[in-house]
Amino acid sequence: MRIAPKYTQRIAIALLGGATLLTLLVLLFIILFVLEKGLPAVTWQFLSQAPRDMGRSGGIFPVIVGTFLLPLLAIAIALPLGVGTAVYLTEYTRETRLTRVIRFGTDCLAGIPSIIFGLFGFIFFVVILGFGWSLLSGGLTLALMILPTIIRTTEEAIRAVPNTFREVSFSLGATRWETVLHVVLPNALPGIATGIMLSLGRSIGETAAVIFTAGSALRMPTSVYDSVRTMAVHFYLLAREGISNENAYGTAAVLILAVLGVNLTAYWIMNRFVGRHT
Repeated sequence: MRIAPKYTQRIAIALLGGATLLTLLVLLFIILFVLEKGLPAVTWQFLSQAPRDMGRSGGIFPVIVGTFLLPLLAIAIALPLGVGTAVYLTEYTRETRLTRVIRFGTDCLAGIPSIIFGLFGFIFFVVILGFGWSLLSGGLTLALMILPTIIRTTEEAIRAVPNTFREVSFSLGATRWETVLHVVLPNALPGIATGIMLSLGRSIGETAAVIFTAGSALRMPTSVYDSVRTMAVHFYLLAREGISNENAYGTAAVLILAVLGVNLTAYWIMNRFVGRHT
């Protein structure tokens, strides 16, 4: 029996809407569960003091600092490399076997488990290069992890810029680099920002690669060669070792609020920037 098109349309809308609603409910359940468990432990002292007794007491201020320093360093390293690679592949080369190999390698790099990145970072940055468990080792390792995301999202954002924009720029006498700098990249900026936000979220929530390379020191870092601990690592160690479930949930609540705050701030900045250039 053939179902009428109007009924299949309604069934498809119902199924897709149900899947979307289920995804939102799962997300809200996780967020509300963690916040319900963790917010009672979040006080000003918890946010402003250093951990004591291996995290059983005190706060998480050095951990918060390490959580933001490590991803920012990784973004600072990976962003110019990723954007430069994407610009070269889309604007300065034709589709050849070499470019297909580069894209295939990028996709493979994106699928490597984080523990492998951690092992590589430990052997290469910590041991061979002698950086030790440090902010620099962790930042370089995270940069390698997020590099494929930045390359692919930037490449897709650049490809989405209409060719007519380039043609008009060339007709006015602009060089290819001037066209890329003043026409292509500004119009691709929302897509590039999306890749940055995805990379930032992955970096903030990473544990395995960070433990192997950045270490887990609870003191405040004073240089890139100091070991740091992120909130994700702090939560993992507190929960795994059974040190303090209350502080573990408190750390998780702060981590979730930090990620939400970063994403909302980034979207606000990008909306203002896009609105100003449209």
